[in-house]
Amino acid sequence: MQTFPNCRKNHSPVKKTIRIHPKDNVQVALQDLQAGTVIHEEGQTIAVIQDVPAKHKFALEDLKPGDKVFMYGVVVGTAKSAIKKGGIIGTHNVGHATEDFGQKTKAANWIAPEVSRFLNKTFMGYHRSDGQVGTANYWLVVPLVFCENRNVDVIRDAFEKELGYDKPNPFRTMVRQMSEALRKGKVEEIGTFAGDDDTFQASERIFSNIDGIKFLTHDGGCGGTRQDSEALCQLIAGYIHHPNVAGATVLSLGCQHAQASILREKLAKLPLAKEKEIIILEQQKEGTERQLLTEAIKKTFLALVKANENKRQPATLDKLTVGLECGGSDGFSGISANPAVGHASDLVVALGGKTILSEFPELCGVEQELIDRCVSDTVSERFSHLMKVYAAAAEAVGSGFDMNPSPGNIKDGLITDAMKSAGAAKKGGTSPVADVLDYGEYIQKPGLNLLCTPGNDVESTTAMAGSGANIILFTTGLGTPTGNPVAPVIKISSNSVLAKRMPDIIDLDTGPIIRGEKDIAQMGEEILELIIAVASGEVVTKATALGQDDFIPWKRGVSL
Repeated sequence: MQTFPNCRKNHSPVKKTIRIHPKDNVQVALQDLQAGTVIHEEGQTIAVIQDVPAKHKFALEDLKPGDKVFMYGVVVGTAKSAIKKGGIIGTHNVGHATEDFGQKTKAANWIAPEVSRFLNKTFMGYHRSDGQVGTANYWLVVPLVFCENRNVDVIRDAFEKELGYDKPNPFRTMVRQMSEALRKGKVEEIGTFAGDDDTFQASERIFSNIDGIKFLTHDGGCGGTRQDSEALCQLIAGYIHHPNVAGATVLSLGCQHAQASILREKLAKLPLAKEKEIIILEQQKEGTERQLLTEAIKKTFLALVKANENKRQPATLDKLTVGLECGGSDGFSGISANPAVGHASDLVVALGGKTILSEFPELCGVEQELIDRCVSDTVSERFSHLMKVYAAAAEAVGSGFDMNPSPGNIKDGLITDAMKSAGAAKKGGTSPVADVLDYGEYIQKPGLNLLCTPGNDVESTTAMAGSGANIILFTTGLGTPTGNPVAPVIKISSNSVLAKRMPDIIDLDTGPIIRGEKDIAQMGEEILELIIAVASGEVVTKATALGQDDFIPWKRGVSL
């Protein structure tokens, strides 16, 4: 378990700053610091010579141009100009830099966390005949090509309200009220209406054991490279194989690159649960649009009747597969939320479960640490290969991993990709790396798995669900509404200001770590308790309640 020297639980005084690793030559401000503030750090006294906003960093020693900047014990940049001791660092004086990586230099020697309190715990899940256990029970409706998106929307409109899955839209009432005011000539009243709707009543659910029907529209399947269409079919196959999915209705036009035959090939390579029904319909064979939709709706309804027979049953925690994601990160993410999620990951691994760490651009700079944690040379070599190929592809189009931090990241203290990556990697905890997966590959091995995806939040969460994550932990410091159609997403804030400002999207706040009220292990155990409650259907995540069903396949190729 990783600990931070200035983060002490319970009755310690609130700390103003934190030095994350003894090797670091920068310090993080935990609160706004005014110029002249004196900091005592391991026997030395440092006077901050400029105002340093919370989440930003200042130098612990004089730095010359070209000197390395260390944070989390690794190189996260180099000084572009002279920086005085106590001076703030930012994009104006520090540039992206990392250390080289190569072969394994040491064997992983992992000490698993104490898990005795969780050994006899279970969650209530949906058991599949292939051995997987779902944390939810969904039916999918998905097109193989964007040409079928409209037909998917027609099916959505037909099913959601009639089957009791429709969600309220408080703004419909608001527009109705404003329209009525306009008709009556009372324009001055328009500004008084708010998006509240207490009159909405959802229809009673027909299928009590089906958590929803999910409609996965996208813009792929044709017009791009054949490789992207193959990858799309593999991703959709992963979603159909997913333990949270009871079955699927797939709509094909017929002439597109992403052929139904390719999807069947991908499905044939997976140990699909025998009870899952897959309905594949091709518009160019069915005839009219009405005929296609009539057939799709009838067959889907009858399949739902069968899928509704599955009920939640107790499952051991080794049946959990947890995705580890971050988005809208801030300068506290790598200090509170990410390491707390990392501890939760270690707990899941110690209990025999699986975890998935993705976003390869946000592992830039910590490659050697992950390589050294790989269980074999074969696993580490695959990670190195995928990282280098991805980095080269980004550079070939005039970009690079160094351009990954967003304006919001930089504004809140993550000034280089290496700094952002060093904090983001903490979500993976300390356990050995059991396997490395390329995009679209389905998880097989218990333990921590690395999955090659972009840093884009939705592309990454989309891929993790496609690789089998039946729960996703998503940390954020700035706030992001990302969710997933089939895997419940637990949103975790790095700071309490965000949790109070955006309570409609945050499920758990790790701000107590910043204030020294709780330690990382305590928060990690709280996260695992929440995972169990969500996996059992006892707690509905904010993303699920808001219907944040984000689905964006990764396009690696160009449009043709």
